[in-house]
Amino acid sequence: MESGPELVTIKDVAQRAGVSVTTVSRVINHSGYVGETAQERVTKAMEELNFQPSRLARGLVSGKTSTIGLLIPDVANPFFADVARGIEDAAIAKGYTTILCNSDWKREREVMYLGILRSRWADGVIIAGSRSGEEAIDQATAGLPLVLVDRRGSAQHSSVWMDNERGGRLATSHLINIGCRHIVHISGPEDSPSAYSRRLGFEEAISENRARHEGLRGELIQGNFRYEGGHEIGLSLLRSKDRPDGIFAANDLMAVGILQAARFCGIEVPDELAIVGYDNIALSEYAFPSLTTIAQPGYAMGRSAFQLLLNQLGSGRNYRAEQQEFEPQLILRGSTARKRQAGM
Repeated sequence: MESGPELVTIKDVAQRAGVSVTTVSRVINHSGYVGETAQERVTKAMEELNFQPSRLARGLVSGKTSTIGLLIPDVANPFFADVARGIEDAAIAKGYTTILCNSDWKREREVMYLGILRSRWADGVIIAGSRSGEEAIDQATAGLPLVLVDRRGSAQHSSVWMDNERGGRLATSHLINIGCRHIVHISGPEDSPSAYSRRLGFEEAISENRARHEGLRGELIQGNFRYEGGHEIGLSLLRSKDRPDGIFAANDLMAVGILQAARFCGIEVPDELAIVGYDNIALSEYAFPSLTTIAQPGYAMGRSAFQLLLNQLGSGRNYRAEQQEFEPQLILRGSTARKRQAGM
């Protein structure tokens, strides 16, 4: 079996250039005096040997690796994919490399990956959609510069988030306004901050409208933010005798699963069942019928998150936590476009 190419070291470069290892290190890290002739010889040797300086090795000298960590809960979720793309595009433009870690909604993986990022000398970390509390995050990051995405921050942590409580009210109020009277909210994971806020918005909208709309009732079912979960819950709900006439799903993946369950059960959407999702992922526009949803600009949120991290890295101990809030927007599509809208 053929072996791969040998790893070129700083010692190899020094031997080729006829200089000391210290001189090569100074050229790589732009530190200390190196004569013009010696610098040219080192540069030429690096090119001839195709030597690529290790970011980690340079970081040990400079204290900076130009590498950031990104921790997301579900790499298959289009919203978090948009967040990751926004972060990566912004990072590349500033000369940073992004290490992507997928926790699969598991706290133990979050802790494991944060430990790895610390050991790899990441300059900072962005955590999106974490299920851990801030105290646990503090312990895991151990002073590493940090930005949170998809959750409201605090005086200690910068964050990029959307007013999910208002988004939950918008979605639920829309279902009420088109005549739905038995509305089910399929929530996300119980310990997800964004799912909790959307659930609060749902409950507030039901409570505020109950006196004005006779027979209005709300029901809460725990979901998991995944297509399969929405489909399974949808089948169970729509086969029951007391099936709802409106469903607000805490994200678009579950909502699309419910759309497919309705088609399987022969239930007309939107006239027999109106559905609202959350996130406005690309799939929501191309589902059949197209999905009414609450827009959450993942790409823009990702770019903002990197900028906040960059601000923190540039400010050092003088940095004060920053908060970037995005406002939810109701996107009207076919899944709630009823021919006759009661109560209007």
